[in-house]
Amino acid sequence: MKKLLVPTDFSDTSKNAALFAAQMAADVQNATIILIHVSDKITGGSDGSPLTEDDDDRRIILSQALSQLKDELLAVANVPIEFVMEKGSSLVEILSRYVRHQGIDLVIMGITGATRLEQIFMGSNTLEMAQESACPVLIIPPDAKYRKIKNVVLASDFKDVDSTIPLAPLKATLDLFKPALHIVNVDSEHYVELTDEYKAERKKLETMLSKYTPEFYFIRQYDFFDAISQFAEDKNIDLIVIVPRERSFLSGLFKTSHTKKLAYHSHIPIVAIHQ
Repeated sequence: MKKLLVPTDFSDTSKNAALFAAQMAADVQNATIILIHVSDKITGGSDGSPLTEDDDDRRIILSQALSQLKDELLAVANVPIEFVMEKGSSLVEILSRYVRHQGIDLVIMGITGATRLEQIFMGSNTLEMAQESACPVLIIPPDAKYRKIKNVVLASDFKDVDSTIPLAPLKATLDLFKPALHIVNVDSEHYVELTDEYKAERKKLETMLSKYTPEFYFIRQYDFFDAISQFAEDKNIDLIVIVPRERSFLSGLFKTSHTKKLAYHSHIPIVAIHQ
């Protein structure tokens, strides 16, 4: 059974991610959705005052809200759905612990960058989870609508791929969807032809991922976001796979302004997979 963990704060962004997850789960063999809500208290009103001081009352309210969300998802996708409630102030810490203890295969989270405030809260939690999680994290843009995942692009810097590509979780993620795999390197320094080093790394990747018969592309362009966005449009890509790691061209993926655009402004879901 594949366990897909979907955090929700009942916002439109998180509800859209949950809807995406449920529809996706219907296309994945033996998948179950686990909705999770994390909070230290329920607040209401512009002053942030608690709706109730009683823990039992808060749990009842949350349970009702999660049950309603479950029913909404079941109306569009016939998949097993559970829900849990966790108490605490750190969403990422609690989610990470839950992932480890429950053997979660994939975390699915929404992201929005419509306003600076939303970026600080919803955005930062999702991006931090993508950086820290022990399992792959699928980031769902606010306007993303589910379509069957047929074409996946993997962004790679083609450096030490045998030791830096997280092969097991990458294969596990690809096996969920069984897509056509496109592997792309964006590098402004490839002026005329590839170096022997890049050719050797490509051969390693080809061998490692031979099961998926990958196609390779080298794009001579400086701006990573623009290059991947255009490639995704040209190739009708349904999912972008990234491997954030230190000392690589992806190391600042969630930090620098121009690469943050990939998470905040991409219309295509992105999955971050760690070593």
